[in-house]
Amino acid sequence: MFKLTRRQALAAFSAMAPVATWSPKVEAATPRDALVIAKSIDDIITLDPGECYELTGIEICTNLYDRILRYEADDLSKMVGGIAESWEVGADGKTYTFKIRPGQKFMSGNAVTAEDCAWSLQRVVIMNKTSGFLLTQFGWNKDNVKELVKATSPDTLVINVPAAFAPTLVLNMMTSIVASVVDMKTALANEKDGDLANAWLKTNSASSGAYKLVAWRPNESVTLEANPAFRLGAPKLRRVIMRHVPEPGSQRLQLERGDIDVARGLTPDQLTPLAANKDIRVESFPGANNFYAIMNLKHGPLADVRVRRAVKMLVDYQAMANTFLKDRFFVHQTFLPIGYFGATPYNPFKLDVEGAKRLLAEAGYPNGFEVRLSANTNNPFPQIAQAMQQTMALGGIKVTIASGDARQVIGEIRGRTFQMAVISWAPDYFDPHTNADFFVQGEDMSDPPKARTGPWRASWLIPELTAEMRKAAQELDGKKREQMYIELQKKVTDEGPYVWMFQNNWVIAMRSNLQGYPKGLFEDQFFYRTISKT
Repeated sequence: MFKLTRRQALAAFSAMAPVATWSPKVEAATPRDALVIAKSIDDIITLDPGECYELTGIEICTNLYDRILRYEADDLSKMVGGIAESWEVGADGKTYTFKIRPGQKFMSGNAVTAEDCAWSLQRVVIMNKTSGFLLTQFGWNKDNVKELVKATSPDTLVINVPAAFAPTLVLNMMTSIVASVVDMKTALANEKDGDLANAWLKTNSASSGAYKLVAWRPNESVTLEANPAFRLGAPKLRRVIMRHVPEPGSQRLQLERGDIDVARGLTPDQLTPLAANKDIRVESFPGANNFYAIMNLKHGPLADVRVRRAVKMLVDYQAMANTFLKDRFFVHQTFLPIGYFGATPYNPFKLDVEGAKRLLAEAGYPNGFEVRLSANTNNPFPQIAQAMQQTMALGGIKVTIASGDARQVIGEIRGRTFQMAVISWAPDYFDPHTNADFFVQGEDMSDPPKARTGPWRASWLIPELTAEMRKAAQELDGKKREQMYIELQKKVTDEGPYVWMFQNNWVIAMRSNLQGYPKGLFEDQFFYRTISKT
């Protein structure tokens, strides 16, 4: 596993000139115009915004690409224009017209036009990668998307949604990663075999955002460079380096030495000693990530809802939240994080060994069964998996932990080769449908499917619940819509293949000279352009 030594760190910064000059006299500090973040980045699979769907990759793309609409760092509760400066919703609720902000340029120097916006949305649908379902749910497909999504003039984008959805849902989708606007001319110049530049954009950027991609080295680092012509002004720091440092102890050591500016992943035992260090500040704020285990119903016993409920009763949620997850996580057992419209504090499960044993016996497994639990090696997944292994054994369920890096575990889940897996999930946009659509769309079990959603991954066929989810997405009455999501969450928690466990608090340790660190609910709202050094 990659571990950055001090000699490697010095060499890396020396190679950054002329952006910054490294002096032996100040080797215990990062360059004044660079931000260095340490976290686990082994979940990055691609940096193509039309395909990227992993948490770290989404965070990086948030800073590379501007989107049609945004929730900006200045007020994360308010939707504002991004590439588009204004928008209108037609009387039929199905036609949306966006006026493109004049004078914008991509990094290449090409003008940003409505055609770039239309093409960027179209390519997500045509490629239909992991995140494609976010747009295909509107009734768009490779055959009709060019008619339903098009530029009617250089500064006008018009999209048509065949089915009536709540306008807030459609507009919020235009703030998500799939609404990132790609430089069409630059991308198509790097297209190969009709791939719409997918291979090239995995490791290159064609953007107009606050930063451009300099390099991504898997399991090592990501380097970004500021765009001085960004529409909101040049970022305060000229370079951002995100290093792969999965071990909390290594993160703390590098932070104390001044080799990094920010540590993202410290455990309570690493955070406590930092309280006395005047050169380091620890900040905590709410997050919106769900941590859960997913069960594959193809693994015989898990197909029985009684077994799934028993599994949920063999997890000691509060014990984990009180010990190795203390202050960083709290128990939350539904698919909508607290802070979202429609969220509910519904936590029906707790450790109940005798109750679980009764359910297992009723289902025909009085002596339990064996199951493989996949978990990546990044904190806190190994600890969660080990805690589950111990308590599930009390009910007779023998758990074998299969460890791997994040990409391996994600690959198992997407390929449906797992039995159980521990994973996390972050919302894509600021509307309850973002999570409802992924966790409750289960009407197509074909392979490949129309959408690779949670139920598909778990082989959970639920056409009736899927229909309820879609009705909630189309409901225009706010109070009715909220209640529909509350009821939907309870059914999914009680019956579904998910062991909902925790919602996160962001606990981030940083050097005290750092100012303006963004306090977003999820990775989609981490804007580096606001950060500065004193």
